[in-house]
Amino acid sequence: MKSKRNSGVLMHISSLPGKYGIGTMGAEARDFIDRLAAMGFRSWQVLPLNPTDDKGSPYCSCSAFAGNIAFIDPEELCLQEYITEEDISPWEYNGSPYRSDFAFAEESRLALLRAAFDSMDEDTRELMAIFARQNPWVEDYAYYMALREHYEKKPWWEWDENHARYEKAIQVKEEFRRQTEFYIFTQYIFFTQWRSLKEYAGGKGVCIIGDMPIYVSRDSADVWRSRELFEIDEETLALTRVAGVPPDYFSEDGQLWGNPLYNWKKMKEDGFGWWIARLSASLKLYDRVRIDHFRAFASYWAVPADSETAKNGEWLKGPGMDLFEKVRKALPEADIIAEDLGTFGEDVVQLLEDSGFPGMRVIQFGFDPGGDSTHLPHNYSKNAVAYIGTHDNNTILGWLWDASEQERAFALRYCCYGGTNWGEGGAHSGSCRAVIEALWRSSADTAIVPIQDMCGFGKDARMNIPGTDEDNWTFRITRQGLDLIDAAYFKEINSVYRRMY
Repeated sequence: MKSKRNSGVLMHISSLPGKYGIGTMGAEARDFIDRLAAMGFRSWQVLPLNPTDDKGSPYCSCSAFAGNIAFIDPEELCLQEYITEEDISPWEYNGSPYRSDFAFAEESRLALLRAAFDSMDEDTRELMAIFARQNPWVEDYAYYMALREHYEKKPWWEWDENHARYEKAIQVKEEFRRQTEFYIFTQYIFFTQWRSLKEYAGGKGVCIIGDMPIYVSRDSADVWRSRELFEIDEETLALTRVAGVPPDYFSEDGQLWGNPLYNWKKMKEDGFGWWIARLSASLKLYDRVRIDHFRAFASYWAVPADSETAKNGEWLKGPGMDLFEKVRKALPEADIIAEDLGTFGEDVVQLLEDSGFPGMRVIQFGFDPGGDSTHLPHNYSKNAVAYIGTHDNNTILGWLWDASEQERAFALRYCCYGGTNWGEGGAHSGSCRAVIEALWRSSADTAIVPIQDMCGFGKDARMNIPGTDEDNWTFRITRQGLDLIDAAYFKEINSVYRRMY
């Protein structure tokens, strides 16, 4: 993939159509892969497959390694005779087909997985044991989830002292053996279904681009298991500093993410073993891995834990090439995309150059009428992944509506839009197509379009608004919506601009 000119579509698994409250790894995912291949797309980019937080965000997960059980397909469970059709029927979703319902999906999958676990035969038990041996992280994750269930989802630092501290909790682990085994089983099922789907995609010539959040949640198995790798007060278990970004394009107060920061000095002592393990696991999941907020490896924004906004932080030096030299040695074939957006600096530029990883370009960021932005397609290098927009951006039609008159005029002129009704949406939107084609003509080896922009949707279809925590991550498309995409058009531009191979 590194040396071949190609294109792809950005759409999360959760946004697929289907009957179970959220997109799954079942038949609808395979149908989507078939559509991509038929249009000449060679990449499908998804958001992180980790469990989400209670707002549906996959960037604040209880595990950097685990898969989201909401994506498990009930019909696949039935085909494999873990459960019956009678088990499934009460869990068909009756809500809106245009929104993902994470709470319903989690509740229903847990119920179905418990039924499957109770009926598990010895052959499955042995396969599950092999899976656990091959994935050393899963035992501690499953134990953490068993304890989390015991404490009714309270965060680990509010648990009894004998459980909040891993070194003590490990001594009483057998008390929670059956529940621990259940959560190992859920991951065995997730990874079995995902491996099958990924193999199907590969057979169709479609690679999977995954997404790795740089930080993990404080309330996660990772932090509970390895407190010493994070900036945490050992006596109080409180965070000392937290992650975020300073004021930028998305927010005048910056973004206060609140994730624990890494203790890079401690991580370096064993050659960044935790990061090597994490990247290795991700590269098994995906063909390519996009690392979110890559710039934090060069320098990161550290905010005092008691701050109310991200304004009061400071830049601190990250691990830089010390880390990626170890990655190169351990994972020489690692295909990594660096999300290098946001606040820039010479240290980030140097790290990208030294690592050789492709950076990102987003055409929406380029339309300053008086500037010559690196995000304008004529400035793209081959070693770049170019986007119409990311999960954090407005749709292109929504952006055109919200842009200033000067920005919009420049964008339409730059993209050679010759029509008279730029505000018209839908699958044949001329203004959206003009922007897509401008990006497709660029030198960037990889060009990515969000599914929303293939359909000409407005801003009500965007995936996330950074700095807010309500009504995000819920966008979902119907099968009828997919049918309205002009497949012949996308096959044509992939052919004309040599992004089909």
